[in-house]
Amino acid sequence: MNSSNVSAFPLDSDVPPSGDVSFGSILSQFEEGQHDKPGEGVRGTVVSLGPDSVFVDIGRKMDGVLPIEKVRDENGAISVHVGDELVVSITGRDQEGNYLLSTLEVARPKDWSAFEKAFADKTPIAGTVTELVKGGLRVDCGVKAFLPASRSGARDQAEIEKLVGQEIQCRIIKLDIADEDVVVDRRVILEEEERKAKDRAFDTLQEGAVLRGVVRSLTDFGAFVDLGGVDGLLHVADMSWTRVTKPSDVVSPGDSIEVKVLKVSPENRRVSLGLKQLAADPWTIVLEKLKVGDRVQGKVSRLTDFGAFVELMPGVEGLIHISEMSWTKKIRKPADIVNPDDLVDVVILGVKPAEHRISLGLKQALGDPWEEAERKFAPGTVSEGPVTSLTNFGAFVDLGNGIEGMIHISDISGKKRLNHPREALTVGETVKAAVLEMDKAKRRIRLSIKRLEPTSFDEYAAEHKIGDVVTGRVIEASATKARVELGEGVSADCSLTAPAPNAPKSSAVKPDLGAVTALLTAKWKSGGGSQQQLSGSGVRQGQVRSFRILSLDAPHKRIELELAE
Repeated sequence: MNSSNVSAFPLDSDVPPSGDVSFGSILSQFEEGQHDKPGEGVRGTVVSLGPDSVFVDIGRKMDGVLPIEKVRDENGAISVHVGDELVVSITGRDQEGNYLLSTLEVARPKDWSAFEKAFADKTPIAGTVTELVKGGLRVDCGVKAFLPASRSGARDQAEIEKLVGQEIQCRIIKLDIADEDVVVDRRVILEEEERKAKDRAFDTLQEGAVLRGVVRSLTDFGAFVDLGGVDGLLHVADMSWTRVTKPSDVVSPGDSIEVKVLKVSPENRRVSLGLKQLAADPWTIVLEKLKVGDRVQGKVSRLTDFGAFVELMPGVEGLIHISEMSWTKKIRKPADIVNPDDLVDVVILGVKPAEHRISLGLKQALGDPWEEAERKFAPGTVSEGPVTSLTNFGAFVDLGNGIEGMIHISDISGKKRLNHPREALTVGETVKAAVLEMDKAKRRIRLSIKRLEPTSFDEYAAEHKIGDVVTGRVIEASATKARVELGEGVSADCSLTAPAPNAPKSSAVKPDLGAVTALLTAKWKSGGGSQQQLSGSGVRQGQVRSFRILSLDAPHKRIELELAE
């Protein structure tokens, strides 16, 4: 073997040049050098840890050097110790002769056939980013390859620049052997690793587990929380036991929060999370604090078409149905009675904790006005109020406290016959009316204006008093009593027995000229004397006599008389 052939072998720097170098040493050195090729995977043992590097015995004359960052876990702690075995790849040698190592488990292609196979099989290859070039990066994969910036996996220019000098995994996306043109893609490898990491993380999730995550984004219906590679949905309904209007009222992007895994759906890779489930359910204490019949206070939280929800305690709401808002009014919408944020007193009508339902009554807390109405609007009393509405059959009058009375068209006026109540009344007009009927069970009050109109009896009663001697015509007579007509539409009863000892007397007879005139000019019903009936005291039908008023009851339209002669 000549010297030119010997010099072609790579010599270890530790062997001094000498003319006495044996062929065996040269061959041994050559065989060792075959293991120095980049990408070669070997097993080594950690011999020492430095501030920046891990030194690994890989069975060579020189140790291998592994960057310390390659053995840090996700929390930044060093994950290896002296004596641990590692599988590493030799990526080259430094100026001191140490082997440069990597933890990448992929090799660099050794020839063009290996490049073709990696391209065809879409297997990853290892490479070292050497420099920035126009549009991307230059990567040494055994040959010079181009990595487009858009496929580098970096988010900005600063991250792209940090890749220089790093060893990366990538995939060949273009291979032209003739022009030695190789284009690689790093982003696809990162995306695959992220997907695998998510799958591994998803497989470890268990329903009921409590995990810490970071709020990644907000939506109208909730928040997405990063659980370390897996996103879970924290729905707005599961954020708090109290009602949450929008997610931003509870959490913000970047917040680190503890959540409970409520459901894991492998078929669609969805994870449902809960925040309120980490606190005590307020409905568990509802039965202890809220009893049917209790009067409580709460705040109106929201209105619906069918009622109003009232917050009784944090996380516990009850419903006032629209039918439980008023005893007297027909409510068209809850806003006619209450508004959001109103403080209201309510009575608990029903409690169903298992269904998270509480029925409330507003009208029960206000009291039933009809309980008082039975005493306040007894028949014969006079009430006053505005006319609220007119119908074909009558008018409705507001009597206060939500109670209405009805005046039938026949009870509006006694002077003329009405075809419609509007001929005598208008809506809003204040009227006085007498109570004719009060029915608490049917919640109905019947009124009459006509009853309050002055009559001939009222006028007569206003002009006379007990003890007055008046003139009247006997229209009926018996042995003990007589019926006397005192004027048109005014009649009285007269006892024909002896007058009471204490009966009031009048020193003078008060002539009632109007009544006498009316009586004399009236058409006497009786005929001749032969047809007249005589009483024991000589009183007969048709006679005009003088009588003394013993009693006068104007409200009941009753007058009692005695003979004044």
